[in-house]
Amino acid sequence: MFLTNNHPDYRAQLDPVDAETLGIAAAREVERFLGHRYNHAETPLHSLPGLAAQLGLASLHIKDEGQRLGLGSFKALGGSYAVIRLVLEEASRRLGRTVDVGELHDAAVKAIAATMTFACATDGNHGRSVAQGAALVGARSVIFVHGGVSDRRVAAIARFGAEMVRVEGTYDDSVIEAARVANEKGWTIVSDTSWPGYERIPLLVMQGYTAIVHEALRQLADPPTHVFVQAGVGGVAAAIAGYLALALGDNRPRFVVVEPARAACLFETAKAGHLVKIAHGEPTVMAMLECYEPSRVAWRVLARAADAFMTVEEEDAVAAMNRLARPAGGDPVIVGGESGVAGLAGLTRAATIPELGAKLALDRSSRVLVINTEGATDPVRYAELVGLDAPTRRDGQ
Repeated sequence: MFLTNNHPDYRAQLDPVDAETLGIAAAREVERFLGHRYNHAETPLHSLPGLAAQLGLASLHIKDEGQRLGLGSFKALGGSYAVIRLVLEEASRRLGRTVDVGELHDAAVKAIAATMTFACATDGNHGRSVAQGAALVGARSVIFVHGGVSDRRVAAIARFGAEMVRVEGTYDDSVIEAARVANEKGWTIVSDTSWPGYERIPLLVMQGYTAIVHEALRQLADPPTHVFVQAGVGGVAAAIAGYLALALGDNRPRFVVVEPARAACLFETAKAGHLVKIAHGEPTVMAMLECYEPSRVAWRVLARAADAFMTVEEEDAVAAMNRLARPAGGDPVIVGGESGVAGLAGLTRAATIPELGAKLALDRSSRVLVINTEGATDPVRYAELVGLDAPTRRDGQ
């Protein structure tokens, strides 16, 4: 399915709060915080000349988040950044002065962090980021997971000292339960989705994601003409689309949001022109994108900054994983998880269906950027789908 964004707010100016959170200055602040993480390094930007030629493009680059901060996912940037910001704000309030990130490990700040508990719901990656951030500052974390989250993903979160809570039902059910318990116990909920009255913290999570595109534009010789980014609730897509709109203005690339056909809540929202919660259907192999209701703040940005919405099938994602694992034409080998390659799957579909390519003006002059948002965060699952063992992931702080 493919849909051009005809929402009335299309290309309208971003909400002032969103613009302040997702612009160049905000991304630089994220980079400043990252400079205090011992294992921070820019993730690689790979050129794929072989696949670009095959798809009839001038160039194709993939930003590989499979090596981000030892977690193997872009989500390492969001939850942990929000946790650190919230601890510093609480320390500033209690100490009566501004506390900066350089003081994060001072005794007084650590003592305050030890009194704080952060909670979230997760399919896996966001929970690891929140748990990692809490462990880094000396706070407590409680992570809620639904029945579809594998024991391997649960163990990867618990490794950071998080208390794990299983919730019956879907991801959306775990979001509701995490918010309910956190409210009862006075914990701070750090969600990557938003709802009425709860927007600031999800925006901080999204701000963390701006580091991806801030780095990518610095690494590229020329800005892209097209960007394809996958979405679950829409946080990373909105962060990247918003940053591009603010940083490049009228020269911004065409931005395409890609979702699994089995969990296309943003596609249906764009089609309706307002937030839509879709029915739960058959599970998708793109499990990290299996969301049925968009984030309110993500939609607010994407309604203004996205050009099109499209869906991909299960076999499209698996084919993209295998293309990266077994490259041709001089392309590098890239380990891309089933959710991490959905944007590439969308590009491949658009470039090989003439009608879609024409609607997006994809041609031999196009310079395309996609994001591999995660590596093999579940190596066993990766091996099942690709038939190759993934490199062993090493968690770190």
